[in-house]
Amino acid sequence: MAETVNREAIDTAVQLLRHARRILVFTGAGISTESGIPDFRGPNGVWRTRDPARYTLQRYVADPAVRRERWLDRLQSPMDRVEPNAGHRAVARLQASGRAPIVVTQNIDGLHQRAGSRDVIELHGTSLEVTCLDCARRLPVGVVLERFREGDEDPHCELCGGLLKTATISFGQNLVAADLERAMAAAADCDVCLAVGSTLSVWPAAGVPVRAVHGGGTLIIVNDGATELDGMADAIVLGRAGAILPRLVDSVISRAEVEPAGNV
Repeated sequence: MAETVNREAIDTAVQLLRHARRILVFTGAGISTESGIPDFRGPNGVWRTRDPARYTLQRYVADPAVRRERWLDRLQSPMDRVEPNAGHRAVARLQASGRAPIVVTQNIDGLHQRAGSRDVIELHGTSLEVTCLDCARRLPVGVVLERFREGDEDPHCELCGGLLKTATISFGQNLVAADLERAMAAAADCDVCLAVGSTLSVWPAAGVPVRAVHGGGTLIIVNDGATELDGMADAIVLGRAGAILPRLVDSVISRAEVEPAGNV
């Protein structure tokens, strides 16, 4: 019975995507778990074994021990060793088809870009760069990690002396206003929001698919479990992004080759 329901949901999702002139892809940690990056709120998520209170911006600024923990976490992170999976590649193909010009992600791993996506709004920043909290200087994360390996356990900016931090959004830290505004504008302009691999419980990021629905768009959710916005969705497809997205995108692109967007 569950398989039949999911097949019906996939069919509904395909029809919605085929008839959309503008699709907004919104992704969360679940799209990257198949690449080997743990999610945060799943059964084996990061917050099952770690205290989120130690990950606030305020604790980072105030406590050198917390800063050392974060740099050690980044040094040991699998992000530099993993590869994009079939879900990331499917999103890139959908974008390349012209139907999904913008990808909005909560992820900080850069895997969408490595898979070939070009216009990606990273609402929660990126772990691939470091920023100075005082002068806003940006530099590659590898430069600072090398300093950490060589014994600098609390790296500061060489130009102004300010604290260095990965260019990610921590608890207690505001999102970049321009990024959020652009994501909301894209949501208001889309026909379909395809939300993938997110519990849709982290705000204000979860406001992006909500804005899409309030703007008259439809919401398709692809996730391995329930989300907080299931009640707003027109189609809910249960499963892993790497298995579901290629199937959806194959159906949309094959139809698009016959009937280009705008003429459906």
